[in-house]
Amino acid sequence: MNIVVLGAQWGDEGKGKIIDFLAEGAGVVVRYQGGNNAGHTVVIDGKKFALRMVPSGILHKGKKCIIGNGLVIDPKSLLEELAYLRKNGIKVGKNLLVSENTHVIFPYHNLLDTLSESKSKKGKIGTTSRGIGPAYMDKIGRTGIRMADLLNKRVLKEKLEKNLEFKNYILTRYYKVKPFNKSKLLREYTAYGQKLKHFISNTFPFIHEQVSLKKNILFEGAQGTMLDVDFGTYPYVTSSNATSGGACTGTGVGPSAINRVIGVTKAYTTRVGEGPFPSELTGPGGDLLRKKGNEYGVNTGRPRRCGWFDAVVGRYSAMVNGLTGLAVTKLDILSGIKELKICVAYRIDGKVVKDFPADMDRLARAVPVYKVMKGWTEDLTQIRHYSKLPQNTKIYLREIEKLTGVKISILSTGPDRSQTFILGKIWTR
Repeated sequence: MNIVVLGAQWGDEGKGKIIDFLAEGAGVVVRYQGGNNAGHTVVIDGKKFALRMVPSGILHKGKKCIIGNGLVIDPKSLLEELAYLRKNGIKVGKNLLVSENTHVIFPYHNLLDTLSESKSKKGKIGTTSRGIGPAYMDKIGRTGIRMADLLNKRVLKEKLEKNLEFKNYILTRYYKVKPFNKSKLLREYTAYGQKLKHFISNTFPFIHEQVSLKKNILFEGAQGTMLDVDFGTYPYVTSSNATSGGACTGTGVGPSAINRVIGVTKAYTTRVGEGPFPSELTGPGGDLLRKKGNEYGVNTGRPRRCGWFDAVVGRYSAMVNGLTGLAVTKLDILSGIKELKICVAYRIDGKVVKDFPADMDRLARAVPVYKVMKGWTEDLTQIRHYSKLPQNTKIYLREIEKLTGVKISILSTGPDRSQTFILGKIWTR
């Protein structure tokens, strides 16, 4: 059984926790896109683990974890993450593989990312300045440097010369900053290659072998559907395919091998960075959700914008991903809120729209159409079975299923691994 788990909103939905929970039944966990701009938080027996690039399955013994070719990797950041895991008692060795086709982030990518944002007087994307976008630009422009190249000094030198000729021209002529030194970068990244060489390999044959052996494989997405470079709120998106299709291009597995696609969604909605957000609450309501839900970025600490559950986004996400199930997180955060709302449609230029618009100018003018729901006062954090949920909670969840057209497979009632329960079949057909 092969399952894709991805974000069904704008990211930060709690994918790390759900992937960690499902990893118990998996033999292999493969991350398929993004970079260290993503953050997955997992809480086990009260202890918090913050992951960036390493698949969340690393927290389970006996699981093979793979960083797929769809990512871009900052080697320094990856080494820091590995050191962090080991320091916290997590074994990292033969249980981790890094695709040799994965592209590498260099310091000039980070600098160009930062300078591009600061240069823009309007229309900022709201990037993390981790060099993700510029690294993907090099990949698509066929000038990128891959992990395999770090193990071949001659090839790395040639590719660095080609890249720095152009990058340094832009940096000195347009941005008026100092150029990068080729020899220094060559020494630094050759050293990274030596430190990571035991992880770097051709991962495709191994993954396909596991598929043929009918092992349970979990494909881990980062960010969320609405940040997908093709289907998200462009240009306020990430630079990779965070949708289910990215699991195929980011690992080398064909779509026929995917059995289930689970979309992770909060019981409300959040997003980080710039861009339209129709159901956003900008007043006390948004502050309440942010405070109760501790809505701040794992890696950046940036406060998240908060709003009501958006069923228009939910339906759209279900379509573009082919969702077979939903995992609803942070349901406990809504406890104590007397009146809840679900955005069921948008009103744009006087017309009610139920389909998510591709035109961001239209989306920016969207006014949410809400359905009002009764809240509940009960504490959900100790509940481990659907039947024990308050009646109003069940009604709220059934409305989400009805509006998105997708059944709920998993519920989360708190941050800990134990505060999760399954409503339907996951690893069995």
